[in-house]
Amino acid sequence: MSSTRKLLVLGAALSVWIMPSAASTPARSAPGAATLLVSGLQGGSGSTVGPDGALYVTEPLAGRISRVDPRTGHRTTFAAGLPAVAAPPGGAMDIAFIGHTAYVLVTLVGPDVGGADVVGIYRVDGRRRFTVVANIGEFALANPPSTGFFVPTGVQYAMEPYRGGFLVTDGHHNRVLRVTRGGEVTEHITFGNIVPTGLALLGNLVFMSQAGPVPHLPEDGRVVAFGPRAHGTIEVASGAPLLVDVEFGRGHSLYALSQGHFTPGNPEGSPADPDTGSLVKVNWNGSFSVVTDGLDRPTSLEIIRDTAYVVTLDGQIWEIENVSRGGR
Repeated sequence: MSSTRKLLVLGAALSVWIMPSAASTPARSAPGAATLLVSGLQGGSGSTVGPDGALYVTEPLAGRISRVDPRTGHRTTFAAGLPAVAAPPGGAMDIAFIGHTAYVLVTLVGPDVGGADVVGIYRVDGRRRFTVVANIGEFALANPPSTGFFVPTGVQYAMEPYRGGFLVTDGHHNRVLRVTRGGEVTEHITFGNIVPTGLALLGNLVFMSQAGPVPHLPEDGRVVAFGPRAHGTIEVASGAPLLVDVEFGRGHSLYALSQGHFTPGNPEGSPADPDTGSLVKVNWNGSFSVVTDGLDRPTSLEIIRDTAYVVTLDGQIWEIENVSRGGR
């Protein structure tokens, strides 16, 4: 059975995803052209589109969340005072909203890496007020993975709102966790050494990017899908190195973010080489086509209408318009 046919079996919602994208509205720039929107963030990690339509970006070096107007690039501080990174890449890794309440995923800040804070999900209660709603580090210590690891509390990369709580990827322990807002943490699905990273939802289906093990070869960079019962995954596409995020765009087209070429011999957890990242589009036949390349160590992706916003490790946000018309 082909990959596309297998995916159709997972749910009717996927039949919408494989339909051709709607025609895009003419805009200012050519497809694939990247324009610098924001610079000077204290590192860049996760992001989300808030209920107000703004971009919210985590700055792990500062323990801060910035709110960015996607039309103008104007930045304000939404929250500050989160645990700063104790061991890169870590600190405030990702952000998500449930309703109008923001939650932040914090990793690599515990005693096992020289920190003194809780690894888990923090609820934003005010500009400098937070409540730990789930201690993922404690769960990881009590439930170590069966695969090899050297960071006992794990390296959580991304979270996605899911059925009133969250799904959280752990790229070091190679699993996806189910986390409730009441603090219950369970293992939703576990993998071999595939390095799960970004998440996106379409109906009951979960789409996930995976970076693959070191040295993050292109054939190991995959987007996979699994259903709510998580009985294994189905491959959607493969062929881009060190995938770190996945998002849906216009017409339910699917995009992924490749951090780029990884130099063999670099320590595990090191980023890709500078200026080798790319935004890629998933094709119906399971391949990728490049929308934009030359990105500098991208970490997360958001798509608003037909414009992509790419956050980079060195604290920039790049705007890429007309993504549905791009691809080569």
